[in-house]
Amino acid sequence: MKLYLETKDYAVSQEEFQLLHNQEWDMLVTQPLPDSLDRYYESDIYISHTDARKSLTDKIYQTVKKYSIGRKLKLAERYADTKKSILDFGAGTGDFLLAAKTNKWLAKGIEPNYKARELSKAKGIKLQSHIDLLEDEKFQLITLWHVLEHLPDLEEQISKVISRLADSGTLIIAVPNFRSYDARYYGKFWAAYDVPRHLWHFSRTAMEKLFIKHKLKIVETKPMIFDAFYVSLLSEKYRTGKNNFVKAFGVGLWSNMQALWSKEYSSLIYVLKWDENSF
Repeated sequence: MKLYLETKDYAVSQEEFQLLHNQEWDMLVTQPLPDSLDRYYESDIYISHTDARKSLTDKIYQTVKKYSIGRKLKLAERYADTKKSILDFGAGTGDFLLAAKTNKWLAKGIEPNYKARELSKAKGIKLQSHIDLLEDEKFQLITLWHVLEHLPDLEEQISKVISRLADSGTLIIAVPNFRSYDARYYGKFWAAYDVPRHLWHFSRTAMEKLFIKHKLKIVETKPMIFDAFYVSLLSEKYRTGKNNFVKAFGVGLWSNMQALWSKEYSSLIYVLKWDENSF
């Protein structure tokens, strides 16, 4: 693997890391991998594990999150069966599962972070800390919303997740796309690199190759339009030290416009089904 770029943990530790490029798969790997990742998540800045609304950026995040949950649920409904069973892997503070439960889904979730699980529990959503703690059951739908890039032992974790997928089930995964315009524009300051919490950085090619090994094929991709704006806002702060909302909006808008042709959006949702030809 060759060096792609050098960046650092702008959000928490300020430590420096490298991104190495697996050219065969078109995928980046964070190096070095810390022995323990826990301390990189133990920060009020890491908003995915909180319901913070302190800063304007927090409020923007929570507003976009609320809208996105509705969009995610609509996508889930398209692949539902009569049972409507769903497992959300990396459920955060439980908001997506709360919406699913309200819409008559049999909803369960996994979340390793204790504080996030406690916030979810207060909303009436009990999460397990590990997939092995679930009962032996299969799910019609399994979702990973910006989770895959966080998982150590990637292949093993994927195997465990899809072992819970029903024969007619659907796997939905959202991840950042380092081939997007905003990633190229911000370079080492691109907030979606988020090292070392993000261990892997995927392209469309990488996602296809990664999951075909596990006999799953991509049947649909969908853009996450708002990610380009939010990621650009954070990237501007990392690059300049200031909240440049106008510039961030311009970069995010141009990124989405470029992606109308290239299909390389800041983040992409991949819908995967079992590949019958692999059996």
